[in-house]
Amino acid sequence: MRCAASAVALAAALATATVTTGCTARHGAAEEQQDGKGHSPAPQAPVRELPKTPVPSPEHAGPVLAVKIDNVGAARPQTGLNDADIVYAEQVEAGLSRLIAVYATRLPPVVGPVRSARESDLELLRQFDHPTLAFSGAQRKLLPLINAAPLTPRTPDAKPDAYFRGAAKPSPHNLYLHPGKLLGSAPGAGALTTGFHYGPAPAGGRAETSRTVRYPAARFTFTWSAGRHGWQVAMDGRQTVTTDGRKVAPATVVVQHVKVRKSDLHDKLGHYTPYTETVGSGKAEVLRDGRVYDATWKRPSAADGTRFTAADGTDVNFARGQVWVVFTAER
Repeated sequence: MRCAASAVALAAALATATVTTGCTARHGAAEEQQDGKGHSPAPQAPVRELPKTPVPSPEHAGPVLAVKIDNVGAARPQTGLNDADIVYAEQVEAGLSRLIAVYATRLPPVVGPVRSARESDLELLRQFDHPTLAFSGAQRKLLPLINAAPLTPRTPDAKPDAYFRGAAKPSPHNLYLHPGKLLGSAPGAGALTTGFHYGPAPAGGRAETSRTVRYPAARFTFTWSAGRHGWQVAMDGRQTVTTDGRKVAPATVVVQHVKVRKSDLHDKLGHYTPYTETVGSGKAEVLRDGRVYDATWKRPSAADGTRFTAADGTDVNFARGQVWVVFTAER
């Protein structure tokens, strides 16, 4: 069907996004206020987050866990980002952004803050085999679509013992998840049925030390660090760290140019939800090892993974380690 490949840590999109090098501050816009209710004790003390490397495996013990992560300033620093195998950045209402963290090789003790789902998440997550989706809630019209999708939805209402409210942030930016109470154990790298290829760096490319992706009210900057052998993340002009103070520095960053259209759904403030189309094809840039490689992405159907290829048709390998995929509106 698809090609298999391949903690505690407590950052903000509807219009055309642009990709540049360098930094320019863009802030603001209101955030929708949907959320669920959770119960449990206060957050446990931070634990050391260790880097991990997905190892390709033909087998896996179950589904991945995908968690919708709040990404406005009030939600930062977040928890558990460094343990994710893949982090997707997508556009949401009012020019802001939200993250989807995907866990397969390791489950951190706590992840969050957890926020609400969007319609385009369902298409994106079809590339995984019946994933578990952790989210705080969703719009009333979206809930039937989530329930009919080939995934396992897990909200605070459905699994109250897995969620709790932290005391360090105001609601709705303080809902946290104990991943182990949803999956029990990490399924392994074989569950990462994304179509990504890991291996030696491709030939060619060009040197690049910084790349910025802008949304109307949010921005991501990735700066190459040879010492960390990764791309240090900054969001809205501030370096991204987790709640224990560890910097987030994925080994590979993918800037994927996609169609972003207006959904029929909107939030309570009247902001229409952007729908990010992840089925189809388009151009992309793959950043690894201090270089950028031009690529073409292709995903024939929702049940397929996404393949990234060079001009000669060969696969563009990702570096071992965490991958960030930032969706940006094609122009």
